[in-house]
Amino acid sequence: MNHGDVNQSRRRFLVGATSVVGGVGVVGAAVPFVASWNPSAKAKSAGAPVRVNISKLEPGQQMTVEWRGQPVWVIRRTPEMIEHIKQMDSKVLDPQSEEPQQPEYAQNQLRSLRPEFLVVVGICTHLGCSPQYRPEVGPADLGSDWLGGFFCPCHGSKFDLAGRVFKSVPAPLNLLVPPYSYIDDNTIMVGVDEETA
Repeated sequence: MNHGDVNQSRRRFLVGATSVVGGVGVVGAAVPFVASWNPSAKAKSAGAPVRVNISKLEPGQQMTVEWRGQPVWVIRRTPEMIEHIKQMDSKVLDPQSEEPQQPEYAQNQLRSLRPEFLVVVGICTHLGCSPQYRPEVGPADLGSDWLGGFFCPCHGSKFDLAGRVFKSVPAPLNLLVPPYSYIDDNTIMVGVDEETA
């Protein structure tokens, strides 16, 4: 065995070993890099659907849940509230909900899948303030013709109990109805609509 053959064998061994170690290093670096393209858990949860238990929501009550960083209101309307909504068509800007602030299945006078429950994003369509839920009829500060709804204290916008905006107020559009569906009689899934549920 001469000196040249030993060096050649060593050289092949070192090149092979270096190639293997280098390949492992590339894979080791690539896995976290590719994984970084996936959305974070925080990003996933920010857009994830929200399950809402409505079994304990009493008639006339409102509850708030968070979906995509926004407040979503669920209101259980009484039969009287539903009748009041029907009397508001002449006072609201978009009585048939023709503007696209709701999914097609909520494009109706009550803006909901079921008459009893309203689901809306609790953000005024004017400048993003949060309106107040004012279900009482004829309060002194809102006038004797007030039949319940939402009042935005920032600039005075008013919405009825279906989230429809009044005429001649700063807000240009109805409150947004998010996609939602019923899992059963006691549970709503906000963020998943009827068609894809």
